[in-house]
Order: sequence, then structure tokens, then C-alpha cells
Amino acid sequence: MCGVHRTRLTNGKERKRFPSNQYQASLFLRPMIPAMDLHLLRSSTGFSAIRFFPRYPSPSPLRSRLFIKQKFRSNLPFPNEKAKYHRELEAAVEAVERACRLCVDVQRSLFSVEGRIIEKKDQTPVTVADFGVQALISLELSKSFPSIPLVAEEDSGFLRSNNLVDPVISAVSDQMSFNMKSLSHDDVLEAIDRGGKNAFAMGTKPATYWILDPIDGTRGFVKGSQALYVVGLSLVVEGEIVLGVMGCPNWVVDATYKSITHAQSYRNSSPGLGIIMVAHVGCGTWKKRLKNMLHSSTKISSDWTRCFVDGFCLVSDARFCIPESQTWESLPLSVLYKARIDDDNVGDKEICLLSAFCGSLCKYLMVASGRASVFILRVWDHAVGMICVHEAGGKVTDWKGRELDLAADKVERRIIYPEGGILVTNGKIHNEILEMISSISSAV
Repeated sequence: MCGVHRTRLTNGKERKRFPSNQYQASLFLRPMIPAMDLHLLRSSTGFSAIRFFPRYPSPSPLRSRLFIKQKFRSNLPFPNEKAKYHRELEAAVEAVERACRLCVDVQRSLFSVEGRIIEKKDQTPVTVADFGVQALISLELSKSFPSIPLVAEEDSGFLRSNNLVDPVISAVSDQMSFNMKSLSHDDVLEAIDRGGKNAFAMGTKPATYWILDPIDGTRGFVKGSQALYVVGLSLVVEGEIVLGVMGCPNWVVDATYKSITHAQSYRNSSPGLGIIMVAHVGCGTWKKRLKNMLHSSTKISSDWTRCFVDGFCLVSDARFCIPESQTWESLPLSVLYKARIDDDNVGDKEICLLSAFCGSLCKYLMVASGRASVFILRVWDHAVGMICVHEAGGKVTDWKGRELDLAADKVERRIIYPEGGILVTNGKIHNEILEMISSISSAV
């Protein structure tokens, strides 16, 4: 039937309702709408409609077995019209929040279930949470954006050989935003392999793709409550990082402290654990509390707060952080300054070095939120941290002051090795530190 139907409204009037062949439907949607983008449009009369824009290829057998539990709503800290990629950012925030809850649940049982901690060939600890986060986020993103590739870390080969698929399925099933009639081994393995090293071949031209770091700070994650770890997700469009989301499930929000070590002492008593940080190009960096991380009855605010880097303009006043794998003495600035650990009472030719038991993304988060002034490292593999620092007013370059080229790794887009290393700062002392590094390098 292609005729016009009429719907009686509460005011007694009738409203014309057009059939689906004119790309308009009422809010009474069927549970499953495959291969479509949904945009909520609101007319001046207050009547809402869903408009369908065919954009992606036909759904896979996996997607045809899914249906959404709840209607997708915008909860970003800025108007959608200001954010070109607001739909992608909304999906990313939802996926990272669910991934953080998965991490918390798995970490609680990490030391009581035999076999939950395993080792890669490179001796990096990998947990069920690491694979579970990648599978979960892959499934969540493919639901809304099946044509955008995912660049991640893990592949299913290791999972298969260690018989850990069942625990991963259990962890993922508890956090999915949609119901699935039967989440099979193949579904989980395919979701993980979607982000594996051989899943997508980058060309020489810029591409659009997600970058996922399932758990940055895995070494800390397996140490339980002492860990600060981050789930990081970003979107690259034609060579530009356009959005980023970082979730840190055990970040202390309300405590006032000078260092991460000091913050760890609050972890068992504070109910305000966990934040999520988002950034969109041109819209700034924002953070809010993560929901229900502790499964407690304590009410927490879900309001967004704008993030800014700190205001230190002198190198001697700045708070530094470095990767756990490096020492201060291995960096050029050690020639000019000695480091005092977690001590703001520095003397002449000394700097405050924050001890942070966490991965690199947590240190980007520290700079973007004003907890640290400078992060110095050798190797770059964190796109999400870069946009969060930029949008908070900071700066990220190599040690020559050049912007980082995401296409430098033409094969995998995972790791680049810029000349010297990476400098992440509040922007105000960036050039001064670059000049120091240059003068020291020239002298050597």
C-alpha cells in the first residue's frame, strides 16, 4: 500500500503519515533496521520523526541477528551541529563506557580465577579483559559503522590456542548494548580479528579508520587496585584525528592530591572513581564521571566539565611524567635538571617528576586535565591522547617541533618512530623545552 495514512493526534486533529518509500516513518520503529543511518529530526510542531539515509552495505549474518535494547540518544557536552562527527563520537563514548565496565568486572575476578592472566610472546601480560574490550568495541562499532575499519592490537590466534574464548564471550555478553540470540565463538573471534594486524591494508592515501588501544597499561591492570589503566578509542578521517575517547575506570575524581602515587592511597575509600574524557576537533576536551563503576548506591554527577592544560609558564614549575620503561637519566633534559619524585618543593636546576603507575594514555590524560605539564616519550602509538591534549590547549610534536604524521607507518598505522621522540606539553613551555633538547643534542 502506497497511500497516505492518517493519525489522530491528542488535539483532535489529523496528521498525514507517509509510507516508508518516501524515507519517513513514525517513532514506532521495528526492532531491527538494517543497513541504515538514523537521524532524529524534530519539526517546529514538536512532532519527531526518524529519517533513513541508506549509506552502508547490506548487513552481515551477525548484524542480522542483533536488535537494539534502547533508543540512541545524544549526551555530548556540545551541540550536535558543532560536531561534524557527533554520531561517531556518541557511539564511541557508549562503547568505551561499556568496555570500562567490562574491565572492572574482569579485574575483580582476575586473581581468583586460574588462567585469567596469560603471557604474550613479548611477555606483556594480556587478560581476558584485553581481548574482551576489543571484541566488545568491535561489535558495538560495526553495529552502527560497519564500513569503517578498526585498527587495534590483538588477533584471535592467541585466544584460540589458549582456550579462552568462553570467558571472553561471557565478559562481552554482560556488557553489550544489544541482545543477541546466540553469541558464538566465531562471532567473538571475527570481532577480534576485525581489528587484527592482517584485517585491513592501508594504502598510501589517507583513509578513514578507528584506532583502538583495548587496555593501555596492561602491566598495571594485572596488579589490581594499584593500577591506572585506560581504554582509548579514536577516529581518523583522511589523515586527521577528528575525535577521541579515553576511559579510566579507577581515576580518583574528587580527591585533592599532587601525584598519582598520592591518589592511589584514596582508592579504597573514595566512591568517586573513574572518568571518561572526550575530544572532538574544534569542540574542546571534556570529562565526566563514569557511571556505576563500583555498583554502589552513591549518586554521582554525570555533568560534563571542560578540560584545560595547566598554566605553568616556567620549566622549573612544571610537573613532568615519563614512560615506566624509561628513566629520567635517559632523556636529554636530565643534563640540565635533576628530578625529584612527587615533590613540588624543587630547588635550582630541579624539576618535579610525577611517579605514575600506568600506561602512556593515562599520562596524556594527566596533561589534558591539568594534572601534569609535560610528558616525554620515545615512541608514538596513541592517537586518542594526541587529540585530547590538543583540544585542551596543549601541544604534541616530535623533538624537532614537527607535527606527527599518522601515515609514517604506511603498513599498519599502529606505531611511528619520529626522530628523537615525542614531546607532549601544556603548550606554554613547549618551544622552550624544544630549544633545550636541540641545544643538548647539538652539544652531544
